[in-house]
Amino acid sequence: MRKLDTSVDALLEEFKEAWKPEMGEYSRKLVEFCSSKALRQGPACESISDSSFSRFTFDMMLAWQMPSSADEESYMETLGKAKEEKKPLKVTAPHEDVSLFYSDIMPLLVDHGQGVEEDAFVWFSSMLPLPGDVVNGRFIFETLTAPTANTLHYPAYDRFLTEIEKCTKHLQKQDTPKGATFADDEYILHVEGTASTQRVVRHIGGTSWPGRLTLTNYALYFEALGSISYEDAIKVDLSRNIDQSLKPAATGPWGAALFDKAMLYESSELAEGVLLEFPELTSSTRRDHWMILTKEIMLLHEFLSKRESLSANQMWEMHARTILGFIRLHAAREMLRMAPPIPQRFLIFTLFDELPKGDFIIEELAETLKLIETGEPCSASSILRSLNMPHEIVHEMEFKKPDVVEGVSLKSPQEDGFATLDGAVSEVKEQAKEMESAKATTEVLKEEGVVDSALVLLELLKPLKSCWIWFQEVVSWERPGATVNLIAAILFIAYKEWIGKALAIILFWAAYVMLRARQQRIGDKYNKVVVCTASDNTAMESIVSAQQQLRTAQDLVQQVNIAILKVYSISVSRAPKQSNTVMMMMVRVAVIVALIPFKYLIMASTLYLFATNSKVVSKNLMKNDTGNRRLKEWWDSIPVIPVEFVDELPENS
Repeated sequence: MRKLDTSVDALLEEFKEAWKPEMGEYSRKLVEFCSSKALRQGPACESISDSSFSRFTFDMMLAWQMPSSADEESYMETLGKAKEEKKPLKVTAPHEDVSLFYSDIMPLLVDHGQGVEEDAFVWFSSMLPLPGDVVNGRFIFETLTAPTANTLHYPAYDRFLTEIEKCTKHLQKQDTPKGATFADDEYILHVEGTASTQRVVRHIGGTSWPGRLTLTNYALYFEALGSISYEDAIKVDLSRNIDQSLKPAATGPWGAALFDKAMLYESSELAEGVLLEFPELTSSTRRDHWMILTKEIMLLHEFLSKRESLSANQMWEMHARTILGFIRLHAAREMLRMAPPIPQRFLIFTLFDELPKGDFIIEELAETLKLIETGEPCSASSILRSLNMPHEIVHEMEFKKPDVVEGVSLKSPQEDGFATLDGAVSEVKEQAKEMESAKATTEVLKEEGVVDSALVLLELLKPLKSCWIWFQEVVSWERPGATVNLIAAILFIAYKEWIGKALAIILFWAAYVMLRARQQRIGDKYNKVVVCTASDNTAMESIVSAQQQLRTAQDLVQQVNIAILKVYSISVSRAPKQSNTVMMMMVRVAVIVALIPFKYLIMASTLYLFATNSKVVSKNLMKNDTGNRRLKEWWDSIPVIPVEFVDELPENS
């Protein structure tokens, strides 16, 4: 056997001794057993640069995908039918503009050899978190295989591992920021602002300082460019458990906010935020990319600070998994240059910070983290060690010797934890797709102008308008039968104190209406809202009408402002006489509410409302309108506080 110093028969005997029928499919469990034995033999990634490693691990995934001869026969039949039908390869919409790599090598990907599917890739990522992580492996696979109909072929897989190694070596070659002292387990994850990369500019007030920006798994370092070399780096510590935030910002000449291409870091320990600009001609892609990477490190340390029960080795394991996520992202960006991948899909914390129920996944991740043995050759920390990362880990770890392989359990707690985690991730992924579809339906409305939005709102409020008209007719006794029934129902419910039961009946009725609408397929019959924009008015009449509506809106805003200012004047006794009246009325109402049961107040209010809107009472009120007139005179006599417009607020405000 390759990698194992044993015979096939001896391996089978060892497997049969541990296997039980309730463990699942025999052939697949055998593949998992042999693969685990082979990967635990020594440093799993010591020969990543060798094509034999990619071929060997790719064959592992194929073997897990088709563990029995029946599976191979089924695959060959499907392949034969596909060749007869000559079905074209489907390319998903997000990656129609694929990279040159995929364009050039497409014949090899499609016509030569079998491809790996998603479940096999995720299984292998749980065994060896190099090409992916069990937490976000499905999202990584979906991104890598979008141009090839969600099937990972060997040339693409081999190229991905090659790019991982190249990106690792590239990060190792980066210089430590000037004047900075790294922790023993601190790694450089991204650098920009050098001679071979695009500029990064720091803004302090009206002054701009170009320089080099370095991101590690602990901090951001900015080195301003001096006349000869870089100045000492300014450190922004992202690992502190403090109140800190990161948000987009706009910059420009002399401090003018013109270009939305910067990010602003603020914390409770900084008197002034750190403003960094990433200049580019059109979009703000660089800024958004840096914000995602920085946010990932902030969320990593927030996650670790909340899990004090984790050991130092388990915390470092989480660091290692995050670092590998950055390396995978760099590798994928090199592969897909013409259609850069979404960064969040390769980063654990930013991905699930945005997805629905992502917090549940993070909790499951914390539980599975406790089951991982960091000293094993297949752990993320061991992979970093075998990739020759330059810094030494301060945590003492006992790594198993390469020539010793302990017994491999067919059903370990770690495997159960990964299975639970993967199931939760699959569920979250499906919910994320539903949410994206729902959000896509709102994009059209967001692109509409003010006039179109107003027309849509008026059309949507038509049912409420008809309900309001019906209610006015009932209150004004234009529908005597409905009015009497409504009065009787309100009085009876209030007297019996059945408000909760009445609310329950209303909710039951609403649920019944929704169920009936589903059975009658009303959603299919009326699957869109039709807004008519036709008008019988001429162009001049439309302009005059719009002007009148604008004046009406302006008058409404003015009346609201005046009402608020008058209420404020009463509350601070700017109008003492009116304030005394209001306070006396409030005291009287408070005494009434305290002494009289509330149900009688509801009954009295109901009778008063319907009585005053009846024809007989309303005629008498119209003849004797003294009360309303005195109330209007009292309201008009309230002065408002003055309003002053200034260009800058005073310091003591």
